[in-house]
Amino acid sequence: MPLIALTGGIASGKSTIASRLAEHGAVVVDADAIVREVQSPGSPVLDAIAAEFGAAMIRADGSLDRAALGARVFGHPERIAALNAIVHPAVQEESVRRFAEAFAADPDAVVVYDVPLLAEARAGDHWDLVVVAEAPEDVRVARLIELRGMTAQDARARIRSQAGDAERRALADVVVHTGGDIAETIAQADAVWRRVGHPEPMSEAGPTLE
Repeated sequence: MPLIALTGGIASGKSTIASRLAEHGAVVVDADAIVREVQSPGSPVLDAIAAEFGAAMIRADGSLDRAALGARVFGHPERIAALNAIVHPAVQEESVRRFAEAFAADPDAVVVYDVPLLAEARAGDHWDLVVVAEAPEDVRVARLIELRGMTAQDARARIRSQAGDAERRALADVVVHTGGDIAETIAQADAVWRRVGHPEPMSEAGPTLE
């Protein structure tokens, strides 16, 4: 019943690895999806965000204005810390619940926690394997420009606001290099699957790099 933490910075190709492991049969728990859930309208987390950062963070329909919140905290470490202190405990609680649920359903399950902020928030937790997706900054910038419509300046700012490669690599049991073509990334993801005791290969090309 291995519990794998899969991390990487924005546009690192992490989602490609998660998708490939899911194709093999892993149960993927998505930290970003949990964040959206715990910040849903009427949630204690959303109420706390409004109390900390102002009612303007909430749209008329009661949902979080993510763009407004991002603008409020980006570039302000103390505000980011305050936001993390609200959000991270709720995300941790829900993720642990989902891990337990997956292992209760199948004690032999391979559970993958797709978590961008492992180095920032969950580095001290117990993981059976830590997998880090890594690509050169220029490759990641190009992906953000092409796939998310960012400017090069904004893309580099987003990348550099996160933990650096060295910080994530220090936590890694496996580094998956995603700067090459899709086949190379898929082959490395398949090797991770074999490492956790599931040797059956797959031949499909797999999803597109994020």
